[in-house]
Amino acid sequence: MMISSRAAALFAFALLGSAMVQAEDWKLAKDEAGIQIYLSEVAGSKYKAYRGVTTIASDMGTLRALQEDVTGSCSWIHACAEQRLLRNEGAQSWVYTRFDMPWPVTARDSVLHVITEESADGSLLRKLEGQPQFMPEKDGNVRVASLEGYWRLVPKGAGKVEVTYQVHTEPGGSVPSWLANSFVVDAPFNTLEQLRAIAEKR
Repeated sequence: MMISSRAAALFAFALLGSAMVQAEDWKLAKDEAGIQIYLSEVAGSKYKAYRGVTTIASDMGTLRALQEDVTGSCSWIHACAEQRLLRNEGAQSWVYTRFDMPWPVTARDSVLHVITEESADGSLLRKLEGQPQFMPEKDGNVRVASLEGYWRLVPKGAGKVEVTYQVHTEPGGSVPSWLANSFVVDAPFNTLEQLRAIAEKR
C-alpha cells in the first residue's frame, strides 16, 4: 500500500513525539546570538534532554548537504573528534562518532541510526536513534548507552530555515555533574552556532 509524502511525514512526527514523550516540561536555559536552548527533565534519567532552536540565513539544499556530509559535519558538531559512515540504505544511515571529553572523563563514542523523512512542504526530519550494539566497543572509549532525538529543518521563505536540534542521551560510565550540566547547554548551542556560521558562508 502506498502512502502520500504528507502522511509519511505525519507518521514520522508521530513516532518522534512518542520517542520523546517523557521530555515535556521544557525550560529556557540560554538565549544568546539568536539561538535558544531549552532543557527538560526525563523520567527515569538523571540526564536532561536538550533542544536548540535557531534560524539560519541559508537554504534547504545547503543545510541538507552539510547534514549528510558525515565526515565533514564533525567540524561543526560539538566535541566531535571523529565521524564516519558505517552503512547507507536509501533514507537510512548508520554513523559512528567519537567525542572528546575533558580530563579525567573517558572519551565517548556512539553509533547512530539516522532516518531521513522529507515532507511535502520541503521540511526535513532526521530522526536519531542510538544503536550501541551495532558494532563492537573500542578500547579507550565508553560507548554511549542510549540516544534519541532529531534534527528538524523547516524552510521559512526569503532564504531562511528554522533548525531544531533535540537530543536525550545516557552517556554511559561515570560523568561528573558539572560536565553533564554544561554539556546539555554547550552541545546544542555550539553545534548550532558552528553550523550556522558555515552555512551562511556558502
